Amino acid sequence: MSLAGNMFPLLIVALGVLVLLILIMKLNLNTFISLVVVSFLVALALGMPLGEIVSSIEEGMGGTLGSIALIFGFGAILGKLVSDAGGAQRIAMTLINRFGEKHIQWAVVIASFIIGIALFFEVGLVLLIPIVYQIAKQLKVSILYLGISMAAALSVTHGFLPPHPGPTVIAQQYEANIGMVLVYGFIIAVPTLVIAGPLFTKLAKKLVPEAFEKTGSIDSVGEVKEFEIEETPPFSTSILTALFPVILMAISTIIQLLQDIGGVGSSVLFDVIHLIGEPTTALLISVLLAVYTMGIARQIPVKQVMASAEESIRSIGMMLLIIGGGGVFKQVLIDGGVGDAVANIFTDSSMSPILLAWIIAAILRISLGSATVAALTTAGLVIPLMQGSDVNLALMVLATGAGSVIASHVNDAGFWMFKEFFGLTMKETFSTWTLLETVISVVGLGFIMLLSLFV
Repeated sequence: MSLAGNMFPLLIVALGVLVLLILIMKLNLNTFISLVVVSFLVALALGMPLGEIVSSIEEGMGGTLGSIALIFGFGAILGKLVSDAGGAQRIAMTLINRFGEKHIQWAVVIASFIIGIALFFEVGLVLLIPIVYQIAKQLKVSILYLGISMAAALSVTHGFLPPHPGPTVIAQQYEANIGMVLVYGFIIAVPTLVIAGPLFTKLAKKLVPEAFEKTGSIDSVGEVKEFEIEETPPFSTSILTALFPVILMAISTIIQLLQDIGGVGSSVLFDVIHLIGEPTTALLISVLLAVYTMGIARQIPVKQVMASAEESIRSIGMMLLIIGGGGVFKQVLIDGGVGDAVANIFTDSSMSPILLAWIIAAILRISLGSATVAALTTAGLVIPLMQGSDVNLALMVLATGAGSVIASHVNDAGFWMFKEFFGLTMKETFSTWTLLETVISVVGLGFIMLLSLFV
């Protein structure tokens, strides 16, 4: 096919993205409805047979949610149980007390990173903001000085580490080993966080010094439970519960690696370990553990614990539909031949698939706002390019995740949350939050490319 023939499907995608932006930003149409409407329009414009459009849309929805709805649901329940019992507050306050006033920023980074692994970005932000306010007030330091490091930790875990929806969904789409995504994700996340957190804060202070004098507002958080420290579960119990799914997935991955290295065949014991290390199983076991450690062991009635669980699921219902909508758009792009068109354009390209995945995800993130939708759509475009390539699938997941967090701006809910919580102007938000997300994305890509030389 000629270059013009290959460019036509991409032009349709660009117009589809433009229509999506108009529907969401100008007409204020719900993101999920907008995604499905645009999927229909793009399918028609790509010339898909009318009889296949609905089945393609249903396949996209089912294929995406079928694999992650359980993970997403259990993850939300786990986060809510740890939060409502005061476990997250205990983790934060214990680390702060251990690190002391001088290293308070590092305490916030570590606490946010640990809590961020167990909680979705928005939930983590709402949970940690009151704690950070409390610390800033006690120590008379700038709320933004601590807030940038907190947001960096939450964003890094959101972009790179399962069981967060982005990396989990992309791993499933690329058929990557989720345990290896977790291992490589940690290797990349830690140095990226150091640069994007405490080091970037120094740069932000020079760019917008006046922003560090703001006091912000936590009225928009709504009712957040605050506990006296003696009312919360012990630190060891809290941290074990929050990190339990990660521990189970890590054990399974290490066993798998040892099996591969030693050439050991499977057995019932290994099969059981691998079953427990599957994200769905690991999170289910962790939720049951949390019901005990955060509820029954503290004499909280199971009925009350289950009320927290139900509330957490209500809050992610629309988010699940939006992710499903992203999967619908992705499936239409694949079935409509867009992936093949991209593959044809880059057939003779010497560009690394890792770099290509990052570029496409970055463009879609800037256009669409949602990191998860950008990552899902990227998967649909990049999968055909990976055929015949020996690229590391776990690194492809991380590169897509890195691209999908770049340059958060006015079409992303995170932008407005950060602006309002810290009482910033638009310019200050662009100079802190938007730049922070870009640093995470670019630095993350750098470490992924570096790691690709060794694995």
